[in-house]
Amino acid sequence: MKSRIHPSRLIFLSFAGIIFSGMCLLMLPAAGNGGALTFLEALFTATSATCVTGLSVIDIGTRLTRFGQLVVLILIQIGGLGIITFSTFFIYLLSRRLSIRNREILLQSLSQHPVKDMGKLLLTVFQVTGVIEVLGALCLWLRLRQEFPDLQAFYYACFHSVSAFCNAGFSLFPDSLIRYCDDIVINMTIMALIVLGGIGFIVLFDIHRVWQGRRHNMPLKLSYHSQIVLFTSGVLIAVGAVVLGCCEWYNTLDHCSVQARILAPLFQAVTARTCGFNTLDIGRLTDASLVILTVLMFIGASPASTGGGIKTSTVAVLLAMVVANLRGHEDINLKNRRIPREIVFRAVSVAFCSAVVIGIATLVLVLCENGAAAHQQSHHAFIELLFEVVSAFGTVGLSTGITSSLHDFSKLILVLVMYIGRVGPLLLAIELAGGGGRLPYRLPEEENILIG
Repeated sequence: MKSRIHPSRLIFLSFAGIIFSGMCLLMLPAAGNGGALTFLEALFTATSATCVTGLSVIDIGTRLTRFGQLVVLILIQIGGLGIITFSTFFIYLLSRRLSIRNREILLQSLSQHPVKDMGKLLLTVFQVTGVIEVLGALCLWLRLRQEFPDLQAFYYACFHSVSAFCNAGFSLFPDSLIRYCDDIVINMTIMALIVLGGIGFIVLFDIHRVWQGRRHNMPLKLSYHSQIVLFTSGVLIAVGAVVLGCCEWYNTLDHCSVQARILAPLFQAVTARTCGFNTLDIGRLTDASLVILTVLMFIGASPASTGGGIKTSTVAVLLAMVVANLRGHEDINLKNRRIPREIVFRAVSVAFCSAVVIGIATLVLVLCENGAAAHQQSHHAFIELLFEVVSAFGTVGLSTGITSSLHDFSKLILVLVMYIGRVGPLLLAIELAGGGGRLPYRLPEEENILIG
């Protein structure tokens, strides 16, 4: 029976199983302050934590007990690395050997590139994750212990370090990180954790390989994939920070210090692509800023990372395709390399499936929340609902503050969107199609189709 289960389906089922287990734990009386969580509250929180989204219908800092918060933290860690990665890791520890089937599962969950020693790679993933999260927690603890007792500061530091590196965006503070808008230590540490978790393990390993090579006087270069990811990520962060700063200079940044005026837009440009922390009140941002954040959330992080979205490499390939078509070039080139048609088609499929999911979910939420209300009566409801859906799909977690006030059915839709966004639109398309492959025949070609 196991041989009939495709690895893509195993990924779906594994995440669903973790969400269900987390929901059951969060519904226990020991998990909630002031009474046990309702079914919908527990389901939404478990899904958001496992899918490392950060959207929440409750204030986890006050509504959940320490036990409940630890359940959320464990779900974040499992969801960040991927339940399939965890499962294969324990299989490797027990058997010291990975089967061909486990290799196939892990490749779909972690990387699309061939790896010689998958077990060693997987062990390195856990080591790198542990080192980065410990260093991040240490930096945060040194800062937070100035405000809180050492033990409480240590707990806060560990929670936010894991939440940041796994790109979850859950915070134990009711205002997220707005209180630390101009704090350079908190901002730089959280941003570093988000970026390291968002660029992907393959890129991290590649950077380490190059660094080790240069230490031994070996002139190694970053792989093509790493160059694309780092360049695209840098451009998105820089452009996003500048545009957000311009849009909010006389709005939310009007009465802020010079340091906050620099840190806040940069922080939001970083966190909008992968993580739901915020140092500005999202509900008070201009419509232009919400549009920029929506675009960044839709793009998301990089492949083989803890973040969601359609991924930076997908956007790079799509832009290269558009440029090639506008110039009338037959080949699609990116950084002096020709991109295979299969990769271009995959990028288009990912973007199209993502847009369809977001469009349908937004339509359902608009109908559910606004009903037959006229546009003038709905005020800014549409952009807020669209922002909420894209945030859920990109597993970001930013919100204008309407999550808890949504209709129960709308919350269930967001649960589904978070699940789809975490598992991956391309894997969903493959699963629904039931496989495929090359047809045993080719139909006649038709050129008489007008485009544009």
